[in-house]
Amino acid sequence: MSIFVDEHTMVIVQGLTGGQGRFHGLRNRAYGTKVVGGVRAGKGGQDVEGIPVFDTVADARAATGANASFVSVPPASAPDAVLEAAQAGIAFIVCITEGIPAQDEARMFNILRREHSGTRLLGPNCPGIISPGKTNIGITAGEIALPGGPVGIVSRSGTLTYQALHELKQKGIGVTTCVGIGGDPVPGTTFIDCLAAFEADPETSVVMLIGEIGGSEEEEAADFIAREMATPVVAYIAGVTAPPGRKMGHAGAIVSGTSGTAQAKMEALADAGVKVGLNPTEAGELAAELVAALPH
Repeated sequence: MSIFVDEHTMVIVQGLTGGQGRFHGLRNRAYGTKVVGGVRAGKGGQDVEGIPVFDTVADARAATGANASFVSVPPASAPDAVLEAAQAGIAFIVCITEGIPAQDEARMFNILRREHSGTRLLGPNCPGIISPGKTNIGITAGEIALPGGPVGIVSRSGTLTYQALHELKQKGIGVTTCVGIGGDPVPGTTFIDCLAAFEADPETSVVMLIGEIGGSEEEEAADFIAREMATPVVAYIAGVTAPPGRKMGHAGAIVSGTSGTAQAKMEALADAGVKVGLNPTEAGELAAELVAALPH
């Protein structure tokens, strides 16, 4: 199985008529994703290579039955785009937009939680989600992912998401679903959300978690793993050499004192029984070892 999305998911692209939305929306469709429409105010009635464009998400959903949205719009308008999708009843929203101010993210997240509890947001500032061989929503290159499982991946880092998929493919290991949750301070979907979904998925037998410095998400994930998970987990934490007090790449990747350091996260995960790799390749090797040990 896959988590959150599958081959039946029907996707609209908010921003399909823009450069990035068009490029990635068409790539998603070429992969096999059911991209059924696009949204851009003032351009309703047009199409992008056969994909109809609508003025509003509500119009697009009414006409297509879409249940997911891929938000590819600039930072200033991304929160409103996400909320428009939620208000229209879209159940799953992927927002790849980077650079949304943290205050705007927090406001958007709180409105979603308060008024649209049935909607799941992935991102912002994330590569999206891919269930190899079924659907791909976002900017992940589908050719680096091998279908079939038994590994599920959840990652804060976009680039390391791609490396994890490629490392496993090189070893002939498939992936049930790979979820890039993004590295911003206020993620719509957390490690724990994904870990719980993987634990409930009968086809995911090993989970790979990729974290990075900043915040306490990985420590919270370690506590959840220790209490709730029977599925074995491997992990890699980026940022071992990052200096304290300096933001590294993502808005959420900042270390304050001893809080949020790579070492503290690695220790918390190891204490929870997680096999922690010292680099992405080693994490892939550890995952391969766990896969090889699974009963056949």
